[in-house]
Amino acid sequence: MIRAILTRPFLADAGLLVLRVFTGVLLIHHGYEKLANIDNFADAFVRPLGLPFPITLSYIAAFSEVGGSWLLITGLLTRFGALAILGTMTVAIYHAISTAGFNIYLLELLGLYFAAVAAILAVGPGQLSVDELIVRRFASDTRSQADRLEAAFSAETEAASDVKADVVADGVG
Repeated sequence: MIRAILTRPFLADAGLLVLRVFTGVLLIHHGYEKLANIDNFADAFVRPLGLPFPITLSYIAAFSEVGGSWLLITGLLTRFGALAILGTMTVAIYHAISTAGFNIYLLELLGLYFAAVAAILAVGPGQLSVDELIVRRFASDTRSQADRLEAAFSAETEAASDVKADVVADGVG
């Protein structure tokens, strides 16, 4: 029991859970703030970059932060959520650098969000996630299907080798 609690994989999975939940909880309000005044966000952040369709892109940024945060928090489709947030953080970092240069006070929070979701994207959600529950649920079905297919294939291979042995034994080749 103590070994199960203190082993590295459990602590690694607990660390991923903490990283996912804290990143999602701390980031989600940024998306809700964008949705609260989408025109202001478009004027302040999207239009200065000269991107087309600023309102549409503002909604995409807001929904990627809100939706991606919920996906991180729950651990459901975690890598898709991390990828959505990573895209938004990439544009946000570009905006911060292009408008204010390498201002550490603007970049530090963006960099931390970027690093957190990049790590989650690279490593995955861990064992303590809904994604893992889904994989476990279907893994047994997949494993039994794979075992049945392997047994059928090996039986077919054995039957084919028996036929070849009969043909060779009769002298017909």
